[in-house]
Amino acid sequence: MKTDLKRRDFINSCFKAGIACCTLAYGTRLTGQEATPVQNVKPDPKSLNYCGYICPKDCPLRKATDENTVELKKKAYETFEFKKKYGVEFDPEKVFCNGCKVKDKPLSINVTVCTVRSCAIAKGYESCIQCDGLVKCDKELWTSFPDFKKAVIEMQKKYRS
Repeated sequence: MKTDLKRRDFINSCFKAGIACCTLAYGTRLTGQEATPVQNVKPDPKSLNYCGYICPKDCPLRKATDENTVELKKKAYETFEFKKKYGVEFDPEKVFCNGCKVKDKPLSINVTVCTVRSCAIAKGYESCIQCDGLVKCDKELWTSFPDFKKAVIEMQKKYRS
């Protein structure tokens, strides 16, 4: 079968197709442009954790839970300071996290002791951004991470606007 496509045209077409695929795969990082910030989007309490946080997909504790390996769990145990914060010795069965809104999986120790989570549940909220008392709240999470609290308060303003 003979075509009228010249070698140079073929290479040029393949190059353009490759660039298009890379742009789709890597988005704006490839072109150096900034993506539209999601901060302008009104937050949805159902898509947030009770504290307003969204756990990152690359969380070491989540990875340790998903892969269920002793090595990763040991690393997460140390990173998340289980001994210092919760007073537990390393036990691979106790080092996991399925998130704070799971219904069909066990809750981890870090989730069960979260006072922000228990408060939001008691008040019937999906997230703290729904709470009128957020600004004055002095739960341990907010006193330990005041910058995070400021960010959640800003999120609350967007939610209410």
